[in-house]
Amino acid sequence: MLASLLQNIFNALQWGSFYSIIALGYCLVYGVLRLINFAHGDIFMSACYIAFFAATALLGKFAGGGVAVFVLTLVITMAGTALLGVTIERVAYRPLRNKGVNRLYVVITALMVGFILENGNLALLGASNRRFPDIFVRQTWQVGPVMLTNLKVLVIVAAFAVLGILEFIVRKTVFGMSMRAISYDKFALPLMGIPVNRVITMTFALGSALAAVAGILFGMSYPVLDPYMGMNIGWKAFIAAVVGGIGDIKGAFLGGFMLGFIEIFITVIFPSSFKDLFSFVILLVIMVLKPTGFFGVARSTKI
Repeated sequence: MLASLLQNIFNALQWGSFYSIIALGYCLVYGVLRLINFAHGDIFMSACYIAFFAATALLGKFAGGGVAVFVLTLVITMAGTALLGVTIERVAYRPLRNKGVNRLYVVITALMVGFILENGNLALLGASNRRFPDIFVRQTWQVGPVMLTNLKVLVIVAAFAVLGILEFIVRKTVFGMSMRAISYDKFALPLMGIPVNRVITMTFALGSALAAVAGILFGMSYPVLDPYMGMNIGWKAFIAAVVGGIGDIKGAFLGGFMLGFIEIFITVIFPSSFKDLFSFVILLVIMVLKPTGFFGVARSTKI
């Protein structure tokens, strides 16, 4: 009984890590623009495919893989996905933002961008699933009653490393200070010499790079890729971010782990087909009781 409990806790930490990293990407863009980038799940999907092609090419030159292949694949994936995020912001979001249109139109545009990424992938690469290559040789360790793998440990460590780096960027750098300033008053910042559009572009690049980290780790852990894989996990990560408090980095991060634990332990008690039903019911109850999320704060709006 204890062995099963500990094993499921470890599995929940791994599954929650994916949600948490993706939720941080939602949180970044929302924190700056008060905009939910609903295309973020499909940016994650695109990152999986970029990592797939990068890893496949690198493994052709460096047989056997290893740390060097992983690092190079990560760098290429982050750069490619950051470029994708910047392009989306520049082409789809900025024209609407400059015209001052209602946020509803921006949300609809974000949904359309997601559909374009999904169906563009489908048109270019076909409907066949692709198998992510093995970058590492998988190792299994027995620690007491728990079975650990090097990949699961990497995923969990990476999630907390991402949180630490992001907290440092947001709290301790000039770029992070500019991001926080835009969230308070983006109209006054140009008068202070802060390039608002540049900061927003960098925010999209950083948020998309986080999706790249989640993408390569997810591809290594669950190596079957398909064009619609980002839809489900993206929506769940968004909901997790809202439950934790989407305006708060730590809240969004903890919300991802909360959803991971809920899903894993529901499958322990009930058939796996009940997982999404019970997960969303529990999250709905939480939102009814605490609409701002566990760590979110209600904001007043000037009229």
